[in-house]
Amino acid sequence: MSRFQHTRQPDWDWWSELWPDPTGLLDWVGVLPGEQLVDVGCGNGYFTIPAAKLLEEPLYAVDLDESLLAQLRAELNERGIETVTCVRCDARSLSDHIPPVDVAFMANTFHGVEDQTEFAAEIRRALNREGRFIVVNWHDLPRSETVVAGKARGPPEALRLTPAETTTAVVPAGFELVETLDVPPYHYALVFEREEKA
Repeated sequence: MSRFQHTRQPDWDWWSELWPDPTGLLDWVGVLPGEQLVDVGCGNGYFTIPAAKLLEEPLYAVDLDESLLAQLRAELNERGIETVTCVRCDARSLSDHIPPVDVAFMANTFHGVEDQTEFAAEIRRALNREGRFIVVNWHDLPRSETVVAGKARGPPEALRLTPAETTTAVVPAGFELVETLDVPPYHYALVFEREEKA
């Protein structure tokens, strides 16, 4: 079970209705072929699998829920994808479990982190010197307005963060915001670059 609030893995049917082109989303937020990536809170791999095809490089899929990682491993085996290392761990100690990577990608999970600045500092430790942290988050909208497959979806309104609130949490951990993107229909993406602290 996730230790982050309201970050349960959604059903793939509505996940694919929300984002029918996960590869396109990865490309839109600037994930580039040849980069090494960690999918933080990967669940059963909705973004991990297209990332593996896009990057053609070793990447890491991190989640605390072993049952979701088992589903991902089965899917990877079925598709013959051998570049993904599944890691069961608490992402709050991420740097203890993976080598430094170019990109940390996190979708639909940051809102549930209890101490977001401390967590961002741990993400920073898991990145290469010029690494990027990409956060895809629900817009701060009433839940009744974020309807997918006929039902209100997403975290409770009290946990939803504006782009400014997410930025305020991440930047003090040693990051610079370099890009803000709208991700229809209900999300935004923020791209942060790791800064060298003086």
